[in-house]
Amino acid sequence: MLILTRKLGESVTIGDDIKITILGVRGRQVRLGIIAPQKVTIHREEIYFKIQEENKRALAATTEDLTKVVSMVREDRKKLFSEGPVQVDTLGGEVAKGRKDTKGKKGNKTK
Repeated sequence: MLILTRKLGESVTIGDDIKITILGVRGRQVRLGIIAPQKVTIHREEIYFKIQEENKRALAATTEDLTKVVSMVREDRKKLFSEGPVQVDTLGGEVAKGRKDTKGKKGNKTK
């Protein structure tokens, strides 16, 4: 950790495009002014840690949800293939399941 001493109004630069200026000191609090590009995110440390925790929770939920979706798709595929061929209309909707019965239809001979 780099430790610097600065007086009121003095600054510290980080790289070529970040500047931190001491704006005020009141008791144990220091007011900082930060100039940085918009692409650089700046958070108080406690907020940064909360964001990290939320991101971890969201990632875990996504993994669990994905596992559930994969299981559901596998079950649907098992059911679909165990019931025989499926006819699908041109819009992708299901028309009929199981074996197609053509007896007695127009154009087919019946005995």
